[in-house]
Order: sequence, then structure tokens, then C-alpha cells
Amino acid sequence: MDDAPALTLDRHLVRFVEELRLAGLDVPPGSTLSFGRAVAEVGAGTRSGVYWSGRATLLRRPEDVAVYDRVFDHHWTGAPTGGWVPTREAPVTLVLDVADDDAPADGDDGDDGERDGDHLSVRWSRTEVLGAKDFAECSDEELAELHDLMGRLRLFGATRRHRRLRPAARRGRPDLRRTVRSALRTGGEPVRRAFAEPGVRPRRLVLLLDVSGSMEPYARALVRFLHAAMVGRRDVEAFALGTRLTRLTRQLATRDPDVALARAADEVADWSGGTRLGDGLRTFNDEWGVRGMARGATVVVLSDGWDRGEPEVMAEQMERLGRVAHRVVWVNPLKAAPGYAPLARGMAAALPHVDRFLEGHSLDSLRALVEVLREDGR
Repeated sequence: MDDAPALTLDRHLVRFVEELRLAGLDVPPGSTLSFGRAVAEVGAGTRSGVYWSGRATLLRRPEDVAVYDRVFDHHWTGAPTGGWVPTREAPVTLVLDVADDDAPADGDDGDDGERDGDHLSVRWSRTEVLGAKDFAECSDEELAELHDLMGRLRLFGATRRHRRLRPAARRGRPDLRRTVRSALRTGGEPVRRAFAEPGVRPRRLVLLLDVSGSMEPYARALVRFLHAAMVGRRDVEAFALGTRLTRLTRQLATRDPDVALARAADEVADWSGGTRLGDGLRTFNDEWGVRGMARGATVVVLSDGWDRGEPEVMAEQMERLGRVAHRVVWVNPLKAAPGYAPLARGMAAALPHVDRFLEGHSLDSLRALVEVLREDGR
């Protein structure tokens, strides 16, 4: 690097993107941050790491590769420019500017950086940063922001075939009633034949949230997710699992999140207490699940898998649940930890009967859960 001592790596990356734009490349807005993250992942110790990080995040057209190569060689090795005029003013000062994701600043043209004299302002998204942050590491203010973001999640579950038929445009089984009714308009001649096909209806979603002491750093954030999943839908059931099973469907049914959370807190008497997941699942199966609530439904268990009960009970009840449910999804906040292994007795007993095993420690992981629940499982 020709001026490596004068500039830090982050300033080099920003200046390199700026020189690509001066060379005529249309670098998409926001790509500077993506470029920086890619370099952080692969490392800046090798030429190929920086080169391919930039090429993967900054280019959108194959014909731009040649210009990119010339700018890259000039910026990082001092090679000839090949016709374009590079910028070599005084070293820039990097100023991070927190972006408001809901209301862009006045005069913002959508670019990810603005030049003001010898200062370069790089905008970054607080929402994006919070989305990746572990719930257990969030402050009260950050949790409040995350609660608001969870309220914007639009959770549409999978659908299932319904016995009731609906009109079909061309194919399906003959609909004699509509065919005869149409024939009355043409003197009794069935000029147009009508068809019907099975209808679809939303598949019920059942959410079981572990509110034991080991889940305390996550339960208060996840209960907000339960409320977001229930708003505007009539096919969602919510329960709290601790030393007992508590149904929260009615308490979380209101659209006001503060009222819903207050009602849920008043209803759950064993919040942050012990946990007997197997016994709680047995109560759910006996009183609601096997009787019909879980039949053909998607059941989501949000728990770290720590259980003081016998693992045989957990395995038996998960097997019962799996026989009637369409799909069982287990969301474990601890799964995101490096080197995690499902060694807890309850988790190890439940895992063979789980269809999807997901993380649940951050807003981004809950967004991934939403995508899984949207999968059509007819």
C-alpha cells in the first residue's frame, strides 16, 4: 500500500469505494458497509481476500470487472491508473452517522456516504446492528427498540387443504351446481362447465414459551414475539411453560403490546422459576394438543432445553406431540453460542422428535423463524 501508514484500514476501504465511483462505476448504496463486513470475515492480510470481498459486494455487472481491476491495482499497489483520474487529497476523516431507518435525513439521496470538506460521513443502520445483537446483551432501551421492531414482523403461517371446495378457473372436479345454474341462462344448454377444487386455510400455529429462570434473559423479549405473532390472526395459540402450563392466548390477543405483556405477566405465576418441560408438555398434550389443538398444526417450542424432570418423560411427550402435529420447530437461544452442543438432558431427549432446530437469540434469528413458518407445508 502506497500510503498505508497515513490511513487506517477502514479509511482505505471507504476511499477505495470512492475511487470506484470516480472511475465511473455505479456502486450500489450501502455496499461500503457490506464490503467492510466481508473484509472483516475473510481478513485483510491477503490481496485475494480484499479483492474478492470487494468484487462480491461492490459490483453488479460483469462488464465492470475490468475497471474494478484497474482501480484495485492502483489503490492498493500503486499501479498506473489506465486513464481515470484518481483522488489524492488529504487523508479523509471517517465519521459514523447513525441512520434513522424510518425517516431518512433531509437531502439524503440514498447514498451510503457524503463528502463534507475533508470529512466523509458514512451512514449505518441502527436497526441492522440491533437485529444481530443477542437479547441477553441488550440494555433496557435497546430491548424497548427491539420490541417495537418485533411489532412490525408480519407472520403468515403455512396453509393446509380444506374440505370445503372453492371455484376453480379451469381444472378440478366438476361443479354440477354451478354448471346447472349457468345453463339456466342459456336455455338449459350447459355451454360452460364449472369446476371446483379443495380450498386452503391457514395452518394453526401453537407457541410454547419456556419462562423458567434459565430463560430469563430471553423470555421477556420472546413473549413480545408471541404477541406480534398473534396480532391480527385467529389461528394462533400461546402457552407459557415453567413448573406448570399457562395458556396466554386470551391475554396476548389485544393489539396494545403494553397491555398484552402486563396481562401475560399477571397470569404467569411461575415466571423465572423452575422448569419441568416434560410435565408441561404432558399437560398440553392431555388437555389441548392431542385432543385437537395440535392436530395438523405447526408447534413451536421456544426453550433452552434445560429440564429438571426425567428425560424419558420429555421424549415420550415429544413423540406424542410429533405424531399429531404437522411440524415441530424448536427455537433455542443457546444454539447461537460458539461450540454449542445439545447436551442438556431435556434438549437431548427432545431433539430426535424435532423437525427444525433453530436459533432464537436475536431479532435476525426470529426473522429466520418467520421465514420457516411461512413455508408451505400442505
